[in-house]
Amino acid sequence: MFPEFFDSPLQVSLVGRAVEAGQLLVEVVDLRRHGKGVHRQLDDAPFGGGPGMVMMVEPLDEALSQFQDSHRVLLAAAGRPLTQSHLDEWALMNEVTVICGRYEGVDQRVTDHLIDEEISLGDYVLLGGEVGALAMIEGITRLLPGVVGNPASVATESFRAGLLEEPQYTRPAEYKGWEVPEVLLSGDHGRIERWREQQRLLRTQLRRPDLLGGSESGKPS
Repeated sequence: MFPEFFDSPLQVSLVGRAVEAGQLLVEVVDLRRHGKGVHRQLDDAPFGGGPGMVMMVEPLDEALSQFQDSHRVLLAAAGRPLTQSHLDEWALMNEVTVICGRYEGVDQRVTDHLIDEEISLGDYVLLGGEVGALAMIEGITRLLPGVVGNPASVATESFRAGLLEEPQYTRPAEYKGWEVPEVLLSGDHGRIERWREQQRLLRTQLRRPDLLGGSESGKPS
C-alpha cells in the first residue's frame, strides 16, 4: 500500500549493491493500481462487525495474478515466526512475492487461496508488513552468491547448527580496563576454536535455551 517505504532501503548497503550488480531484482507493486472505485479502495469494514478495517481479497487477487509462478508469502501477525531456515529456503528460489498486510488484517480468503505461507516477524504487532518485507529482503540478499565478501561469515553466524554466535572482539586489546579474553590473543587456533564452541553453547543456554535439543551431550541435535 505504501511503495515509497522501500525507496531508500533498496538503494543502500549490500542490498543496493546487489540490485546495482544485477544479483537481486526487487519489483515493488503499488496495490492502489488495483484498488476499487474512484478512490482506489483497498480495505473495508469487517463482516460481523468489530474494530478496524480489513484488506479486501479482490485487489490482492488482481495484483498477484502476474506472479503465478512465484512463491507467495503473506506477512501478518498470525503467521509462523520468521526463521533463518525460511531465509535459506527462499534464497534458493527463483522468485518470491511478499504481500504486506495492513490494518486489522487481510481477508482470510487471501490466506486460504492465494498464498503459500503466512509469516510473522515476531510476537508483536506493527502498523504493517513493510518492515518485515525489508527484513526478508535483507536476509535473503546476504545469502545470494557473491553478495557477502567472505562466505564463511554466513556459514558460522547465529542460528547455524542451532546455536547463537560467540562474542566477537577487535582492536584495541584493552580499552578503559576492559580486556579482550586472553585466549583470542594466544595464537593457538585449536584453543581458540574450543573457546568459541564453549561460548556458543553457553550463550545459547543463557539467552535462547529453546534452540537447544535434547541430546545426551547437551549440544543441539
